[in-house]
Amino acid sequence: MRGNGEARNGLIWMGVPTASGGLGSGPGDAPQTPYTATAFVDGQGSVSLWSPEAESLLGYRAVEVCGAPAAGLLITPADRDTALVAVRQRDGTGQGWDGVLALRHRDGHAVRIALRVRPVLSGQGQAGWSINAADARQVEQLEFDHAILEALFKQAPISITVVDTDLRFRAVNAVALRDLALPAERIIGRRTNEVAPGIAFRTAEERLRRVRDTGEPAIDFQVRGWLADSEREGVWSTSSFRLTDSAGRILGMCQTLVDITEGYRAQQRLELLTEAGARIGSTLDVVRTAQELADVAVPGLADFAVVDLLEATVRGEEPAPGPVEGPASLRRSGFRSVRAGEPEADCVVGEPVVFPSGTPQDRCLAGGRSELIRKLDADGQSAFDPRIAEKMRASGTHSVMVVPLRARGVTLGVAVFARHCDSVPYDEGALALAEDLCSRAAVCIDNARRYTREHTTALALQRSLLPHVLPDHPAVQTAYRYQPAAAHASAGGDWFDVLPLSGARVALLVGDVTGHGLHAAAIMGRLRTAVHTLAELDLDPDEVLTHLDDLVVRLAQEDPDCQGASCLYAVYDPISCLCTFARAGHPPPALVRPDGAVELLDAIPPGPPLGLGGMPFETIEYELAEDSVLALYTDGLIQAPGRDVDVGMDRLADALVGPGRPLEQLGDAVMSALVAEHRFDDVALLLARTRVLAADRVASFPLPADPALVARARAFTTRQLAKWGLESLAFTTEIIVSELVTNAIRHARGSIALRLIHSQTLICEVSDGSLSAPRLRRARTTDEGGRGLFLVAQLAFGWGTRYTRNGKTIWAEQPLSPTEATDLSEVVDIWA
Repeated sequence: MRGNGEARNGLIWMGVPTASGGLGSGPGDAPQTPYTATAFVDGQGSVSLWSPEAESLLGYRAVEVCGAPAAGLLITPADRDTALVAVRQRDGTGQGWDGVLALRHRDGHAVRIALRVRPVLSGQGQAGWSINAADARQVEQLEFDHAILEALFKQAPISITVVDTDLRFRAVNAVALRDLALPAERIIGRRTNEVAPGIAFRTAEERLRRVRDTGEPAIDFQVRGWLADSEREGVWSTSSFRLTDSAGRILGMCQTLVDITEGYRAQQRLELLTEAGARIGSTLDVVRTAQELADVAVPGLADFAVVDLLEATVRGEEPAPGPVEGPASLRRSGFRSVRAGEPEADCVVGEPVVFPSGTPQDRCLAGGRSELIRKLDADGQSAFDPRIAEKMRASGTHSVMVVPLRARGVTLGVAVFARHCDSVPYDEGALALAEDLCSRAAVCIDNARRYTREHTTALALQRSLLPHVLPDHPAVQTAYRYQPAAAHASAGGDWFDVLPLSGARVALLVGDVTGHGLHAAAIMGRLRTAVHTLAELDLDPDEVLTHLDDLVVRLAQEDPDCQGASCLYAVYDPISCLCTFARAGHPPPALVRPDGAVELLDAIPPGPPLGLGGMPFETIEYELAEDSVLALYTDGLIQAPGRDVDVGMDRLADALVGPGRPLEQLGDAVMSALVAEHRFDDVALLLARTRVLAADRVASFPLPADPALVARARAFTTRQLAKWGLESLAFTTEIIVSELVTNAIRHARGSIALRLIHSQTLICEVSDGSLSAPRLRRARTTDEGGRGLFLVAQLAFGWGTRYTRNGKTIWAEQPLSPTEATDLSEVVDIWA
């Protein structure tokens, strides 16, 4: 027994035994054992068996230790005393020990050895001890690895699964069991599609096969789908890597799955709202903005989306504040579907829409609150308009959101978002996203509505200030084209005019006020009115521009927003065929000669724009053949973003070229060739085909300054009117000629000339070399003179004075129709 006791005293126990008698957590759960070294100590404490692995561990050969006391392998007496206590406590109890001992290596150094000591029994009782040993460092590392693995599978907050090479589950952790909501026996040995058919298993298995075949791990690969007991779609971030044994054979793949659904949805919402901020409101067109809302919503938020706006919103009017009362009249303004051909549409964009009472859209407009229909059954479909319900049934729509479009306390319309059978139903998060999206879009729509209202007002003002019908003038045949800027740009201040002048002449002009909107249209109206007044004074083109320049300078002093204007002014005389031009910062006109050749009249001095002040303007004369066509235009015709002005001029020449083309056809050709749909500026085009007054329609009679020749002037007039068949006008015309010639002889100097012009009216002109102007006044009963011009004014349709470089011309105009002539008896009564 002493030897037995010495053997016990030879054990140094450093560890504490577990409840199960070992360091492992039980059979099947313990890590692969490294205790490969074995030995047997008999009842007397001597080593009787010694394995080759024990020899490798401590360096002793079997012949060196067998038969020797096991205590000889221990290091210090203190270790022997501790071991002796442990042996005595367990002697006869049948318990074993697991622990770490400090043993002596054959080389003399200490080696920490992990031991598993178990009693060996015989028929007579305890016969000795069986010892399994390993390097303590290997055991500790294995236990540490096992603790990590156990923590991952039992404590990790993420889902971990292990599959074999056939992609069948071999192990799953607690989180995976919770997520799949299935017991382990229904998971182990099955594949993903058998366990979770709602997951995109084909994508997941394809990635696992790639990891299995290549050995390259897959990091942060997203898998989408939903589980059987979940009503929401989930997104998981997966990572996979290959498992191999010590020989490099593939055992399977380990896969981790992290639920990133909320983060994914938040990122989706952010991306959708960012896209909405970039795409919605790109123009100031109401309908276009509504379509942009539908385009952004599909497919990010809906399988199809419909946007309907109130008629008042589309027209740019101010809708009543608050919710909409009663069935409202709307207009389809936007639609988008993920399906080709948009089969869900019950009407096309631009058609009127009316929602009956009780429908979700009507309730949404009336209450100003959104409606979420998570699952749309047959009863839910019947709540919609019958046409819409039929479309829903046909498309498989199962979830719908109805959201009002409200901005600044005003309801502008309603948007409907829907999903088909292949998409997950909407939830409160989707509704919040839709409301945020519609709120942003509503602000853009309201901005576009306000702009539409201002644009419509400016356009109405501008059109009211432009000529509606051009006069039929004997000097020119005219046609015009005017196109305001597109809806995304403000109306401008372009204008044109054809003004009759004395002597059968005509003034042609186009102008352009810098800027856009109501302000530019108002300034254009003031300039056009000023031009009419200046034209009545029969001023030369350069003088007209000088007066306009002074007016723009004054306007700029009153209003800093007035930035100037440009103008081209031309006067054509059908008798001399001369056309006098002057321009102020305006593009030069184009001339189409009778043979169809086109010439740009860029020799006209350009002059400064109106509003600079103090700068001179110059004129130039061109002789125009009959049937020549003048094209006057504003810069919006030839300028466009991304297009050089010279290119625009070349296109204009190409569109004008050709002889004898009707002006209306010519105008259409020019607009088609140069004007884009989305133009940023107004376009004004004035076309004028020249006419020539025949020589037999003009008669001139020079007169010396002799009162005795007044009778000869009357006789000349009578004969000429007889040639023209205007005998009915002879008496009144003789009176007019007598008064005008007599005034010239009495008050003027130099040569005097009488000219009669038979045009659409009968014009009498008396020219002299004096610059003094006659003045109309009403003579008193005691006055002997002063009644001549008053009498002329009563007999003539109109009269006036124009100044030339050599003097002045007084003219009087009469209608050709006798019924329009003035009653002479009334004139005599007034004169008396």
